Amino acid sequence: MAFATVWNYCVPLAIITVACLVRTARCQAVQAENVTVLEGGTAEISCRLQNYDGSIVVIQNPRRQTLFFNGTRALKDDRFQMVLFSTRLVRITLTNVSVLDEGGYFCQLYTDATHHQVATLSVSVPPETPTVEVKQEAVEGGEVELTCMSPRSKPAATLRWIRNGREIPGVESQQVNAKTFSVSNTIRFPVERKDNGAALSCEAFHPALGVQKRIRHYRLDVNFAPTVRIVPPSGILREGDSLSLTCSVSGNPLPRNIQWSKINESLPERAEISGPTFQISRLSQSHNGTYLCQAQNNYGRAADHYTLLVYDNVSVTTTVPPTSTVPPTPTTQPITSHPATPTLLTPIFAPKPSDPGAVVETHSAVPYAVIGGVLALLVFTVICVLIVTIWCSVRQKGSYLTHEASGLDEHGEVQEAFLNGNDASQGKKEYLL
Repeated sequence: MAFATVWNYCVPLAIITVACLVRTARCQAVQAENVTVLEGGTAEISCRLQNYDGSIVVIQNPRRQTLFFNGTRALKDDRFQMVLFSTRLVRITLTNVSVLDEGGYFCQLYTDATHHQVATLSVSVPPETPTVEVKQEAVEGGEVELTCMSPRSKPAATLRWIRNGREIPGVESQQVNAKTFSVSNTIRFPVERKDNGAALSCEAFHPALGVQKRIRHYRLDVNFAPTVRIVPPSGILREGDSLSLTCSVSGNPLPRNIQWSKINESLPERAEISGPTFQISRLSQSHNGTYLCQAQNNYGRAADHYTLLVYDNVSVTTTVPPTSTVPPTPTTQPITSHPATPTLLTPIFAPKPSDPGAVVETHSAVPYAVIGGVLALLVFTVICVLIVTIWCSVRQKGSYLTHEASGLDEHGEVQEAFLNGNDASQGKKEYLL
């Protein structure tokens, strides 16, 4: 079967070739080459002639309009130019190529038998940098929908969404516009406040670009309600000091107006407000109270407050007792107060109870020498009393023993008289022991 096929095709071809060598005038041929060019570029259309003997050569466009008759222009289109006409090659150029120029260009050689070949012109349209469309504003807690679009390419471009080096899957779609394609890729995902300013990119790939790509960078714009925080001063405040508060505000969009107020009272006369800064010079206790900072935008409002406590500048004077002949010197000890530092509160509108640190504790300095002297005097007095008491007790006991011995002597004399037979009057004599 294979041998029969070769015999059927090769034998006639060989016969024709031999005949052409014998009669060259009847075997002239023409060849054309296909061309691919980028839109806007220049295309070269070539027709190769074999055994040309000066016959008529005609080049026609895809609509079969004659562009050149031999070397003469036939169609008034300055984009076409005859750059070469020889016995072996005919070449024309087409500048500023568009997709409408696509199609087959005919190279025809008119001899005894007409010969023609078609050179196919293909136009490639690389995509421009894609665009990003947002369907609606992104709000904290909601979803954002982003669409990357490449309105014109041929063949159709490929679009990808990238965030933090990773591709975000999306929904792709294509539409045909004449001979080009419109491509889109849509993504949708939830957003939070932290996503504001996040960087994304849409990348377009196309065969005409090779390894290159067209990139559109985009930053998320997430709207959210404001937050307010009052930055308090460090340390405690006393009469005569200055107060400076800063209201730190964030939000998208950023609130333009910041309002300062004092709860249940009007602001002091010496209060100065400059945007987010609130100041009071030469503080006094009449300035005590709760101060409020408020801000709002289209998505909400917030506030924070600060409780001001101003303390007295009071001192206590104490006298140190003399320890020698040097006269006493009065010394002044300032009051040491321990106020509670005003606490930065959360954004609410109702103030907290007053700071318990408003009570001022006063400590007076008592000399330790006075206390030691008093204690030494008390100890000495107690020792003296004990000594006197013991001495008196010992003396009284000795006197008692002396009288007791005397009584025993008298009692012996009475016994002796009774034994010697003294008269009865004398025997009845009573003795008090």
